[in-house]
Amino acid sequence: MRLSNLADYAVVLMSAAARQCGSVPIHAGMLAEQTGIPGPTAQKLVSSLARAGLLVASRGSGGGVRLARPAAAINVAEIIEAVEGPIALTACVAEGRHDCSLEGSCKVQPHWGVVNGAVRGALAEISLASLSVAPKTPFPLPALAGDEIRL
Repeated sequence: MRLSNLADYAVVLMSAAARQCGSVPIHAGMLAEQTGIPGPTAQKLVSSLARAGLLVASRGSGGGVRLARPAAAINVAEIIEAVEGPIALTACVAEGRHDCSLEGSCKVQPHWGVVNGAVRGALAEISLASLSVAPKTPFPLPALAGDEIRL
């Protein structure tokens, strides 16, 4: 499972916005420069994030974008959904999608909603504020089956 580049860039851009602007507007071009995201992509993301109610855009000499809410009140799930739509691990979980060849005989399908909800819930627990500061400890990666652990 992997995020699209656009979803990844949206999280990076929002994190930079949280660090830089708070309630003071900042231009999308400045966010692009600070993050390394190409300018046109940053503009596209700013539009999507503003439509989703995560950024507020203003025009004029003092214009730019700012967070629509405090960084602590914005979570990773919201950012991903702003550019990707609802988080759905399988086609049968996606809203209005029923294009699986196993539909009707799949015994796991009724359970995907629970799995999907758990993943979305985990992403919703991560606030933008927590991504805007340096981590205190590195995030530990779990050992995979078959990996040797040496001490």
